[in-house]
Amino acid sequence: MHTDVVKYFLELVCIDSESRNERKVADKLKADLAALGAQVFEDEAFLEHGGNAGNVFARFSGNPEKEPILFCAHMDTVRPGNGIKPIITDGVIHTDGSTILGSDDKSGVAEIMVGIKRVIDSGADHAPIEVLFTICEEIGLLGARSFDKSKIKAKLGYAFDSHEVGEVIIGAPSAEKFEIIVRGKEAHAGVEPENGINALRVASEAIAMMPNGRIDHESTCNMGKISGGIATNIVPNRIVINGEARSHDNSKLDRIVAEVKQALDTAVQRYQLPHGHASYEFNNSRDYVAFSIAEDHPVVQLAKKALIGLGIEPKIKKGGGGSDANIFNLAGISMVICGSGMDNVHTVRERIKVSELEKGADLVEAMIIAYSK
Repeated sequence: MHTDVVKYFLELVCIDSESRNERKVADKLKADLAALGAQVFEDEAFLEHGGNAGNVFARFSGNPEKEPILFCAHMDTVRPGNGIKPIITDGVIHTDGSTILGSDDKSGVAEIMVGIKRVIDSGADHAPIEVLFTICEEIGLLGARSFDKSKIKAKLGYAFDSHEVGEVIIGAPSAEKFEIIVRGKEAHAGVEPENGINALRVASEAIAMMPNGRIDHESTCNMGKISGGIATNIVPNRIVINGEARSHDNSKLDRIVAEVKQALDTAVQRYQLPHGHASYEFNNSRDYVAFSIAEDHPVVQLAKKALIGLGIEPKIKKGGGGSDANIFNLAGISMVICGSGMDNVHTVRERIKVSELEKGADLVEAMIIAYSK
């Protein structure tokens, strides 16, 4: 494999790996990890999630007096992520706008692989290194959820899955997902609309009363999808709303969910009519659980030390998104999220600077060296 992180990254993004189709990139990473001397294992998470590849876990032996250090990134991308053709313009890697780039998270994968390769090639004494490349992160952190955490011996780790190199994300929110089914009564929209109850109208009134967008500095709420209805000449009797709420404070998250339900109660109550009754069904689940790590924790201090040594200003912050780090912190592994340089992710405007890729690989190498000392 290349020691040039840019060349390696370009190879990776040209391999299709939308969620549940990570087989080819998993095979490449397994081969490259084995060639570097790692013990490599692939689990069967795909059996649970309907894909074609499992999580790839590798362990590099090292100084037995040191505990292992863990690096993590995810192999899958969002859509449209097939047939990516990367272009480099003035030191920036992008596409022609017909697909995403896939720097989320192949920048993290490339930086981890190249940083480790540099340490291995140097012959320097180092601590044991564990690497986990997960599947289906983009569709619910599914690979991380399924992975057998007992295989991990490291007590601290780094997920390379954020924006500017120098960012160290020490906290992320809990998230609640919900599906709401609003029911009304169908009727001919042109002949007898007064005998119907328009579920879309009821749903719209409820949404208008729900908390929305930025609630406070650590909480958000969003109704992201609405569907239903059969035809324009039928008063719709069933509408489905899909939404989410997030907060770093679980009590706030519970209050937001309660406010969503109160809005539904109020809207539905308006449509208890002689000819029919509106109703709703509310299905919710905790998608992932918040984590928060103190700035003086060794996992944070190591990242800061490595960044400062590279002349990069550490930017310690809390994030608004969920990642594999939520899953591993819940399992007792202290993991922060490091920036890998990605920008405009989840859009066809996605891009990454060559300089950011290079800094990311430097950071992985510096972390391993600093930790090993």
